[in-house]
Amino acid sequence: MGFNLISQKLSVPKDPNFVNPSFSRNYCSGKNSDGGSGEWTEEIEYLDESGSVIYSGKGVRSVEPGVDDHVMVGGLKKPFLNASAVAKIVEVVKRWKWGPELETQLDKLQFVPSMTHITQSLKVIKDSDACLSLFRWAKRQSWYLPNDECYVMLFDGLNQNRDFDGIQSLFDEMVGDSSNNGISSFTSYNRVIQYLAKAEKLEVSFCCFKKIQDSGCKIDVQTYNSLITLFLNKGLPYKAFEIYGSMEAAGCLLDGSTYELMIPSLAKSGRLDAAFKLFQEMKERNFRPGFNVFSSLVDSMGKAGRLDTSMKVYMEMQGYGLRPSATMYVSLIESYVKAGKLDAALRLWDEMKKAGFRPNFGLYTLIVESHAKSGKLDIAMSAFTDMEKAGFLPTPSTYSCLLEMHAATGQVDSAMKLYNSMTNAGLRPGLSTYTSLLTLLANKKLVDVAAKILLEMKAMGFSVDVSASDVLMVYIKDGSVDLALRWLRFMGSSAKPLLETYVSSAAKVDLILYTSILAHLVRCQEEENEKHLMSILSATKHKAHSFMCGLFTGPEQRKQPVLSFVREFFQGIDYELEEGAARYFVNVLLNYLVLMGQINRARCVWKVAYENKLFPKAIVFDQHIAWSLDVRNLSVGAALVAVAHTLHRFRKRMLYYGVVPRRIKLVTGPTLKIVVAQMLNSVESPFEVSKVVLRAPGDSVMEWFKKPIVQQFLLNEIPSRADILLHKLNTLFPSSAPEIRSLSPPKPLMARRTM
Repeated sequence: MGFNLISQKLSVPKDPNFVNPSFSRNYCSGKNSDGGSGEWTEEIEYLDESGSVIYSGKGVRSVEPGVDDHVMVGGLKKPFLNASAVAKIVEVVKRWKWGPELETQLDKLQFVPSMTHITQSLKVIKDSDACLSLFRWAKRQSWYLPNDECYVMLFDGLNQNRDFDGIQSLFDEMVGDSSNNGISSFTSYNRVIQYLAKAEKLEVSFCCFKKIQDSGCKIDVQTYNSLITLFLNKGLPYKAFEIYGSMEAAGCLLDGSTYELMIPSLAKSGRLDAAFKLFQEMKERNFRPGFNVFSSLVDSMGKAGRLDTSMKVYMEMQGYGLRPSATMYVSLIESYVKAGKLDAALRLWDEMKKAGFRPNFGLYTLIVESHAKSGKLDIAMSAFTDMEKAGFLPTPSTYSCLLEMHAATGQVDSAMKLYNSMTNAGLRPGLSTYTSLLTLLANKKLVDVAAKILLEMKAMGFSVDVSASDVLMVYIKDGSVDLALRWLRFMGSSAKPLLETYVSSAAKVDLILYTSILAHLVRCQEEENEKHLMSILSATKHKAHSFMCGLFTGPEQRKQPVLSFVREFFQGIDYELEEGAARYFVNVLLNYLVLMGQINRARCVWKVAYENKLFPKAIVFDQHIAWSLDVRNLSVGAALVAVAHTLHRFRKRMLYYGVVPRRIKLVTGPTLKIVVAQMLNSVESPFEVSKVVLRAPGDSVMEWFKKPIVQQFLLNEIPSRADILLHKLNTLFPSSAPEIRSLSPPKPLMARRTM
């Protein structure tokens, strides 16, 4: 009989004259179709198909759609059964699906539905479009109340259809619905985020997450885990960490799979304490850490220098029955090597090979170079040999490291063997390798071999002037004059060299090298060595030597005044290329001239050097306030000459032109202060000595300049006692000038040829 409960049939009166009287329907609500009373007064008989009376009484009144939620059986109210109501709703929805016709049919239902009916109907209908149509019709009814279970079923249907736009739209409806009615939708809120996160809808899921957070709704553990997993898989660990912070504040815990993602991400991002805390928490909650968790902690802790923790995790991993990988061995060995713990690195190296792993090229290189640099050459060479046997070709860097360390320890045979092996392999040694090897050969006094290496260095395209000069300086410092002359002849081919097997010279003597030899001559204490050094200077045939010799001859031989002679020499210098070298030469030459008592010649050299702006900031005239001379960057001899010459200039300006500054300063620095002060004290100067400056008032200096002894001193005299000069020379003048050479590092003369 379906929904109508019982078939209602009006009995036919026994009077044969009865003919179809007019009929009006009466409703439970008390109304009827003609506006009269809704009560039933006559007896009604209910018959079956055979005409037998089933029941006699006042009858069952009809239902008014949308008003009544029961029927009257006589004077008794009987509610509709939920199952019948749900069945009728499902029947209507499945027939009409969606649209105005569906809504019309739902409006005609002969009972008042409830949210329970709607929820139960949604469970049966399944079709998401039909479910949404029924739900939206229900929302417009006066009896509608927001229902979390109802929303969950709708979201389930949309998710099955992969309709994520529909999910987002319905989510926005639900947020408005919940806020207007003050009803929580805990399950449906979380279900939305989980579905969107699993579908990798990153921005939408995070937006929904923030809306739920702002609304104050509780977020469950599964939702947090799904969001964290999404962001970690998308390579956005810091966003995942932000969500984890919210999760921690809410007192929620990670699940096993999220631990596996979270710990490596925290470790790789450098948040090691947080990663280790989660690692401990994971074990306490009886989750078994996977290999990736152990691997990430071992690697990150090792790289951060936390080697004890790294090794502890490594040992713990093996306790879980997990086997270290080759990558883990490499990471651990690299960490221990970088920390300088080579013994532990070597133990891991042996353990790795016993485990059946073959070290890669990078690891071989690391072991060889680290042990070589630490002086453990036996271990380094053993690993180097294994590396070659394994079929790896060492890099120039590895060869150079081994070669330079053998050279530094004076092992000529091993160094030369490595050099020959390197060149035979077609590898090009670097400048530092050649320099180390040449220095070793020079110290071992192997002139012929050094010359061979120098020529090969030149053939590789390197500029060899500096290296050749350095070898020469080794012989000069060692007092090996004969070897120095042999090397010099080889360098300059000035005479038939003893190394006559070589066709052409390897290098020429430059101004820096000449000056370095001259600096040794200035410091020389023995006459015999002075003669040898002078012979070396002569053998260079450098123009600076001709100039220095010309300074010591008379004007008749020079055929020009000394000042003109000096200017002519300095005009021939290429200041763009040799400015630093020229400044070095002036400093050493003035030392030599002062020690030799050649004061006037020294003043000429200083005057011309200043004219050519080799010392542009030495003298400063600050109008009437202060005049100063800065000699901090000068040698002892140059400083003394500069002070005398500059004070002479100050005197002329003050006496002849009447310009008197407030004060005069001599900026000496702590090193030259004593020497300059002693020189000026010999003529009772007014200059007072402070930490780095000698200063005096202009008026006092003016009075001092008027004394005849001062005039004589400034014009002709500079004390040149050895006790004033020599006690500072060794510190002020190193034997070479690396700071000069570094200004213009040697460049290859030609590109390496392609073999």
